[in-house]
Amino acid sequence: MSRGDLPFWIGFNKVRGIGPVRLRALRTYFGELSAAWRATPADLHAAGLDRRSLENLVNTRQKLDLGAELVKLERAGVHVITSDDADYPRRLARVPDAPPVLYVKGELTAQDDLALGVVGTRRATPYGRQATREIVTELARHGVTIVSGLARGIDGEAHQAALDAGGRTIAVLACGLDIIYPPEHTHLAERITQHGALVSEYGLGTEPEAANFPPRNRIISGLTRGVLITEAGLGSGALITADYAREQGRELFAVPGNIFQRGCDGTNRLLQEGAKVVLSAADLLDELQIAEALETQEEAVQHVAAIIPGDPFEARLLEQLSAEPRHVDEVSRAVGLPIAAVSSALSIMELKGLVREVGGMNYVAAFERHAA
Repeated sequence: MSRGDLPFWIGFNKVRGIGPVRLRALRTYFGELSAAWRATPADLHAAGLDRRSLENLVNTRQKLDLGAELVKLERAGVHVITSDDADYPRRLARVPDAPPVLYVKGELTAQDDLALGVVGTRRATPYGRQATREIVTELARHGVTIVSGLARGIDGEAHQAALDAGGRTIAVLACGLDIIYPPEHTHLAERITQHGALVSEYGLGTEPEAANFPPRNRIISGLTRGVLITEAGLGSGALITADYAREQGRELFAVPGNIFQRGCDGTNRLLQEGAKVVLSAADLLDELQIAEALETQEEAVQHVAAIIPGDPFEARLLEQLSAEPRHVDEVSRAVGLPIAAVSSALSIMELKGLVREVGGMNYVAAFERHAA
């Protein structure tokens, strides 16, 4: 992605009603986000925007100074990663509703690929805090990045334990990164930016509204190999994260709790439903190592598939692609086939991991191909 497009990613991210699906549709229709941002209402309607989203976009364009937004981000020490960028977290990128824009304060590194979500109740008991601290401490010492939501209770304990052990931790916020919530975690947030990152899909100035919290939980699980619930009642928001973990195909773990304590009903229910029992960090380390080995094996299979595609049509298309983006129209002309057939095949190939769409219906090969 050209960084010249960045203001328009930020602009669309501030428009209510335009999420990943609609943004993708606009890019497909207009080719560039800059063109979509400047488009007439009639053209935007033709691109598929409903009346409310269209009104929100028009109002946002009138009020928003994109240049000023960039200045605000720079002054706040926040940088932006879009789904087109090479440094967008690869696990999160595989989530169907992954946020197109991430605001980051601190740094995301390759080490964060080995990450575990650790969440739980805001009303943590001494038992929940001790279990969280002991497990997280050992995980952090083994190089596991801890991802949580900076909330009171278990979340805060998980972040603190990771930092105290000299490890890395990522906090996913349900508000703009210039607003720390809860406010008593301001110092903790500062520590996290030095040894990890604060992450949000919400632009600067966004208040921590109740509706923002459930969606942010999909990012917590999306960044990780699995999620651990150390203590949670049946009404805990941590169970929403558990639901997202299941949907995303992440491993789900839980620490057994006191059967006579309502604050443990959620974790005990998860265990009944099939979450893996965690009695110590060793249980998690074993599971994470197995998952890593399986993933490495899967990536090797994908690599072979990219080198030797099984379908002759796919092979023809792949011969037209390299690391340089090529528009679907150009590929269609090169192979002498209808654009609809080529576009459909490329979409299937992207699901297989053979190619990547890098914006505006431009495609690249997912792996470098070597001549025999």
